Amino acid sequence: MQLQKQERFSNAMLVRLIFPLVIEQALAILVGMCDGVMVSSVGEAAISGVSLVDMINNVVLTLFAGLATGGAVVTSQFLGARQAQSARQSAAQVVLMAALAGLAAMALCLVLAEPMMRLFFGSIDDDVMEMGLIYFRITALSFPFIALYNAGAALFRSQGNSKISMRVSFLMNLINVGGNALCIYGLKMGVAGVAVPTLVSRAVAAVVILRLAMNPEWEICVTWGNLRHIQGKMMHSILRIGIPSAFENSLFQLGRVVVVSMIALFGTTQTSANAVANNLDSLGVIIGQAMGLAMVTVVGQCVGAGDNDQAVYYIKKLMLWVYIAQGISNGIVILLSRQLVGLYSSLSPETATLARTLVLIHTSCAIVLWPASFVLPNALRASNDVKFTMCVSIGSMLIWRVGSSWLLCVVMEMGAVGVWIAMIIDWVCRTAFFVTRTVSGKWKTKYIPG
Repeated sequence: MQLQKQERFSNAMLVRLIFPLVIEQALAILVGMCDGVMVSSVGEAAISGVSLVDMINNVVLTLFAGLATGGAVVTSQFLGARQAQSARQSAAQVVLMAALAGLAAMALCLVLAEPMMRLFFGSIDDDVMEMGLIYFRITALSFPFIALYNAGAALFRSQGNSKISMRVSFLMNLINVGGNALCIYGLKMGVAGVAVPTLVSRAVAAVVILRLAMNPEWEICVTWGNLRHIQGKMMHSILRIGIPSAFENSLFQLGRVVVVSMIALFGTTQTSANAVANNLDSLGVIIGQAMGLAMVTVVGQCVGAGDNDQAVYYIKKLMLWVYIAQGISNGIVILLSRQLVGLYSSLSPETATLARTLVLIHTSCAIVLWPASFVLPNALRASNDVKFTMCVSIGSMLIWRVGSSWLLCVVMEMGAVGVWIAMIIDWVCRTAFFVTRTVSGKWKTKYIPG
């Protein structure tokens, strides 16, 4: 009872943190669905090309997210330790690293767009390749902006202010959806019609959130003085967490690219069904993704304050909440799966049937396995236990998701269904390791103050 009286985060505070994150995640996922529905009107080649490029783009975006996570963890720990000046310095370094990483990724992808597509998806049809390259080159221009937006959003979340990132996300997605409708249906721009609004919306979001982050009224204020100089010690602290997280998440997404390239061997029908199922499956994990972001802030501040007992308390509480939410949300997706697949009007009956099968595989297993696989490791990362999560995630991806996908999809010729079964096996492995690590308490020794 004493612990509850001294709670760092009341239930009301947690709801104020989590609810805007849920809205933000929902907006991103629903806009992704809208993109898919709109581009499907151009044809199955278009939706296949866009989905394949998005797999590559996700590798880059998770790199940015990993760096932002590293910054959020360090900043949250400084806030928990009541070191405001250090928190502001770390915030500026996160923004600086995001800008550099975004520019480097943009240049690399613009130069190597076609070789990368040939490397991963060389067997796809020519029309799918053409559509994909148009989309890839335009969206690559947006990488510096989305990197800066991610950095700004992470900094606001680290101080428990998720309303800012939600509002900017709403603006970004509103521009994106409106632009898609105009460019696809009005201007008949085809695949470019879904890429150009993405570029514009991300540029606007980056400018807005950085402008807000420079407001001196915030507890964490990004200043030009801190931005002008690379602070080696501070950057090292951020990269010590950010690099393993970025490497882990990027390699995870790269593994997904590899398994999708296996699916591409079976033709456009399987590729399109996989793309639609990926869009719809995201609906069931909206709250889980929001909880994962909240876990970084909550546990990071508890660890920074040297209060491991409260860290354990909030890990248990947030995991209970996410399991309840996951059960409800995935249950709804299961009940409405036929209607949701039906939103993609241009799909053939064979593609629609396969897409629904994949959705049911994901949602039925996500209720039990997804929270421990993807939310729980964020608690470990928030305590600096990043090497363990990196090793488990990479090892499980290579051995189970990629290895089992090759066996089930290619050797046994199960196609996309084989890949999704391999995904569930990967989840089982991740769950076993992350739950065991959390219960053991070894993560409590990883935080070094200052």
